Amino acid sequence: MTTTYPFSAIVGMDGLRLALLLNAVSPAVGGVLVRGEKGTAKSTAVRAIAALLPPVDVVAGCRFSCDPAAPDPSCPDGPHEPDTGEARPARMVELPVGASEDRLVGALDIERALSDGVKAFEPGLLADAHRGVLYVDEVNLLHDHLIDLLLDAAAMGASYVEREGVSVRHAARFLLVGTMNPEEGELRPQLLDRFGLTVEVAASRDTDERVEVVRRRLAYDEDPEGFAARWAADEEALRERIAAARALLPRVGLGDRALRQIAAVCAGFEVDGMRADIVTARTATALAAWAGRTDVRTEDVRGAALLSLPHRRRRAPFDAPGLDEDKLDEILRQFEEDEPEPDPDQGPEGPDSPDDGPDGPGGPDNPGGGPQEDSGDGAGEQAPPTAPEPSVPDQRTGEHETADRETDSARADGDGGADEAPGGAGGERAAVGAADPFRTRRLDVPGLGEGAAGRRSRARSEHGRTTGARRPRGTLSALHLTATVRAAAPHQRARGRRGPGLLVRRDDLREAVREGREGNLVLFVVDASGSMAARTRMSAIKGAVLSLLLDAYQRRDKVGLITFRGADAELALPPTSSVDAAAVRLERLPTGGRTPLAAGLLKAREVLRVERLRDPSRRPLLVVVTDGRATEAKRSGGPTSVERAGRAARMLAGDGVASVVVDCESGPVRLGLAGALARELRATPVTLDELRADSVTALVRDVRTVSNPRRAA
Repeated sequence: MTTTYPFSAIVGMDGLRLALLLNAVSPAVGGVLVRGEKGTAKSTAVRAIAALLPPVDVVAGCRFSCDPAAPDPSCPDGPHEPDTGEARPARMVELPVGASEDRLVGALDIERALSDGVKAFEPGLLADAHRGVLYVDEVNLLHDHLIDLLLDAAAMGASYVEREGVSVRHAARFLLVGTMNPEEGELRPQLLDRFGLTVEVAASRDTDERVEVVRRRLAYDEDPEGFAARWAADEEALRERIAAARALLPRVGLGDRALRQIAAVCAGFEVDGMRADIVTARTATALAAWAGRTDVRTEDVRGAALLSLPHRRRRAPFDAPGLDEDKLDEILRQFEEDEPEPDPDQGPEGPDSPDDGPDGPGGPDNPGGGPQEDSGDGAGEQAPPTAPEPSVPDQRTGEHETADRETDSARADGDGGADEAPGGAGGERAAVGAADPFRTRRLDVPGLGEGAAGRRSRARSEHGRTTGARRPRGTLSALHLTATVRAAAPHQRARGRRGPGLLVRRDDLREAVREGREGNLVLFVVDASGSMAARTRMSAIKGAVLSLLLDAYQRRDKVGLITFRGADAELALPPTSSVDAAAVRLERLPTGGRTPLAAGLLKAREVLRVERLRDPSRRPLLVVVTDGRATEAKRSGGPTSVERAGRAARMLAGDGVASVVVDCESGPVRLGLAGALARELRATPVTLDELRADSVTALVRDVRTVSNPRRAA
């Protein structure tokens, strides 16, 4: 058995350690989402906390971990005999990103259920995680249908398995812990809200701390058991302190004043729903218990808000999560001014109270020692964590971004000189902000794909409407009951059927063929040349691309961004699931110079070729945003810029790439160059106005077939 890295030996990361410890004290807090760059020991910390959790009492032999004091009446292994309890360590169950639905919720033996009427059920990971920890590494890459199942189980505290009239239910209450790298994509808002707390982690920039991290890791790798033995005393002290805090938790009083503070903070940050208030209250109570107190104070409310609100505050699309600490302090200060008198039912509050001494939550002499570097002091002995710096500068709040845009617009000169200077040598211009995003029409790839689950184009999938039946390919996951009965019915007499039951053999089973939606690779090719450089025009174009990016995020697409200007094209963002990263690159995009349209198209062809090798099942959608002009440095005796662009477009069309050309040409006189490019690409041309879902001029919904019109049939 592999020796787990000790929780006490983790260097730094105070916020992460405290969030995990608070969930160990009070599982009702609702779990932790850990966001951070790669190589920051996110998984190490999560696996280490499981060893500190108190053991649980379970019914002996129950595969669903029923509590002997209150067994689940609907447990598939029940009913349970009294006095059959036994203690075992709390489990930490890991959910792989590529897990199947049956592995998560469990599987029924369909053949036995139909032929014998027996509910032969094999439990899944949700059953294993009951009363323990369910850990999802790279949770942002989890398939949508698994996320839906997690949401249902987290909301109801139970897992339901339905297979053609056969139903199994079992309890599934677990501590949900997820880790993710924001560069690889964000979480759906519904799942994000299910995590009680969130913390951001980043590698320390302090030399001494980095040295200590390396020293301890090398020592652990050389002798895991010896390293763990050196930290055994600190681990035991933490384990005892968690148990003591759990015992104290029911006696912690959450007075009316603390509740009003929590409500004021949540209302001040305009969070959606009431879950934020509830989680903040539970976290503040756990903070007080961890500090060894029975009263909730202002510092507990502040620390709880810093952990429970960053991922819940209302924010503009693509803003990085975060919480403005100055605003939080202002809300709490305003509350103090409005209600200066403390609640007589609570103890003294504030940072200067007598209890906030050496034995308080921030005191150095607090017993019970949590994870510190050399002293072994407890992580909970430190002050509540401060809000981490957001991963994207200047995007902490939508208000700041809007103000910057207004300032930039106020300083801008007129819109004259939008086109390139004579000879096509327009200089580079500073980036302008994007206009407000809008809801776009869905642009589909034609035909029927088999790519990753998503919400854009038609595809064969495990979920969706049933369109037919076939013999099972491997393990039967979705029974087509009618087709199975039809296959078995003609053989009943030959099989000697005498009773009312239907005799079903494995050869009779048929699985459902379903059609749903897939996610695509949406590759944006954006013209950033001088002809697009008019400030108002570029702002509108960026707003349109931002809207398409938001649509791609909602439809679970991968996105890439190519820009072309000056002398060449640049892959500004390789294909990724992080739509946020594409939005940031778009905001910083400068304009100016010539228009190497052919280079942009050829770069797109090369990127799509490489991605086809990496992920052949994910179909691409090319979105070219341009006014159709093509101006490059002249080559003596060679084809013109327009001819080179036309040749590149025909090559993409020959590859069968589904394309859309967003025509950005404006003004009373239009050359129709973007329309000509669309014909060469065999693409769907749309104007900026036609992209809007509510536009009366929007006539095109789906992308037409490119290389073979019959494929759409």
